[in-house]
Amino acid sequence: MKDKNSLIGWLLIGLVFVGFMVYNNYTAKDRAERQQQAQAEAKVEQAKQDSIAEAVAMEEMKKAESESNDSTNALFAARQGQPGETVIENNLLRLTVTNKGGQLMRAELKDETYKNQQGGRVVLFDGDDSNLRLIFEGKEDNVLSDDYYFSPKEVTEKSVVLTLPVADGSIDISYSLDDDSYILNMDVQAQGLQGFFPAKANTMGIVWTERMRQQEKGYSFENRYSTITYRDTNGSTNELSASGSDEEEDASDYESKLEWVAFKTQFFSQILIAEGNFSVDRMESKQIPEEKEEGATKYLKTYTAELNSKFDPTGKNPTNLKLYIGPNRFSTLKENEAKIDGGSDLDLQSIVYLGWPVIRWINRFVFLYLFDWMTGWGLNMGLVLLIITLIVKFAVFPLMRKSYLSSANMRVLRPKIDEINAKYPNKEDAMLKQQEVMQLYSQYGVSPMGGCLPMVIQMPIWIALFNFIPNAIELRGQSFLWADDLSTYDDVINWGFNIWGIGDHLSLFCVLWCLSTVANTWISMRQQQAMAVSPEQEQSMKMMRWMSYIMPLVFFFSFNSYSSGLNYYYFVSGLITILMMWYLRKTTDDNKLLERLEARYKERKANPKKTSSMMERMQAMAAQQQEMLKKQQEAQQHRK
Repeated sequence: MKDKNSLIGWLLIGLVFVGFMVYNNYTAKDRAERQQQAQAEAKVEQAKQDSIAEAVAMEEMKKAESESNDSTNALFAARQGQPGETVIENNLLRLTVTNKGGQLMRAELKDETYKNQQGGRVVLFDGDDSNLRLIFEGKEDNVLSDDYYFSPKEVTEKSVVLTLPVADGSIDISYSLDDDSYILNMDVQAQGLQGFFPAKANTMGIVWTERMRQQEKGYSFENRYSTITYRDTNGSTNELSASGSDEEEDASDYESKLEWVAFKTQFFSQILIAEGNFSVDRMESKQIPEEKEEGATKYLKTYTAELNSKFDPTGKNPTNLKLYIGPNRFSTLKENEAKIDGGSDLDLQSIVYLGWPVIRWINRFVFLYLFDWMTGWGLNMGLVLLIITLIVKFAVFPLMRKSYLSSANMRVLRPKIDEINAKYPNKEDAMLKQQEVMQLYSQYGVSPMGGCLPMVIQMPIWIALFNFIPNAIELRGQSFLWADDLSTYDDVINWGFNIWGIGDHLSLFCVLWCLSTVANTWISMRQQQAMAVSPEQEQSMKMMRWMSYIMPLVFFFSFNSYSSGLNYYYFVSGLITILMMWYLRKTTDDNKLLERLEARYKERKANPKKTSSMMERMQAMAAQQQEMLKKQQEAQQHRK
């Protein structure tokens, strides 16, 4: 029984094993068949994908080949075009237009009046110094002009039209010059592109970038007057900061649209003018570190202006732009503005900085006309500055004489002031002493402010010429005595390496001006020492004397790199002032002056009401202060 059961068990195990083997073989076969089927399907799918990819590649190849050979849609070919240059010129400008981007590549001034530091023609930009990108936004693609090569056509001596095939039409940029003009006419027009642009398209973008070349000898001085200047439709001319770098990113920084944008250096500019005004996205000025390498092209700053101008995609109305390329000469800017249709209100000459409003009026209506009148004589610019200085000094001589006589009156009254000082030796009597001094001044008709007011009145003239001379392009390249160029510093000594605070040179006109300032200070200090002042005033004036002697040293460090014409003017002005002070001192008799004051004193004593309102106010203030001091002293004694 036991053996029978064992036999059945082994048979069952064998059946299970055989069944498992049969099942396993069937499963493996089925898996293999499915795997083979999957592999076959994968091969079919791969072949299908390869076929599709090959078809797409063939289509792309055919499309690229079609684009390169299709003359009606040649953007692909335009991107692969060949560089070329076209020169247009008149009697003032020679401009090179490049096929790449259809833009200006080089601007050269032909007027022999303006030369570079080597004596050749002034080149404002060349090669990759400048880039003017036009951006056209299409329905599907955007066209960036500087990505493509344009084709020149209709070329004449003074004009050229450059065309860029786009879709079934083209974008044309035409340039033209007129005789005796620094204005370049630039028209942008679409031809047959109604379907390329969106229905509401009416603007094109402009990204204008330029590295501004250093044209003058003095890097730091030229930088002071180099910046982006712009004029808005409200009639206001503004500028980015000329010191260091500056940027305005937010369009809200501009209160209205702009009529023009100028990339300006000290004596030359390019002014982009829009017939229909610009809207602004961003403007930026970045200073470029000074380059010391001899012979290399040197730069001041990099300017960028991102603008938007009107654009008619139908091509009926071209976009009219103007580009002034020339000198920052007030009369030249005004003459060229008059040649622009509707340009009488552009005020291009406002890029010549003449100072704050009041100062600008003095320069605009006095010194500008005076300077232009005398330059017409054909005189050396050093003599012109000398004559202007003489005219200015003699014009203000009456004020100077009044100031001197006021100081002389104080001088001859010194013995009487000394008596009052001796009468009140104690500090607590200072108010009584001041009150009595004011009464004395009133009785003799002398005002302590009489010597200051005439000098204050002269300050606007001093500031006006400070702004006028560095911006006078007529001084550029003009030599006088040892100065080779009156528009920049006269480095009679140049040691070739930089010293902090001084630079690499010594300007002789600056040194002479500082010495004349010291001499004038010494004369003024001697005059003040002889004036009638209190011991307290004498003490405070000692510090002022020291400051007056230190100022010429400060002037030297500040003006050593300024234009020699400006330092020459200040030197001559100071020298004439010394001569005038000497003349006034020689022609003023202190005894006769005292006699007149005594006569005035008797007259006023007989008629007490005949006193100046200013002296009355000063006396009243002194009496009020004395009364307040008296009350304070009484209060202190009461507390004790």
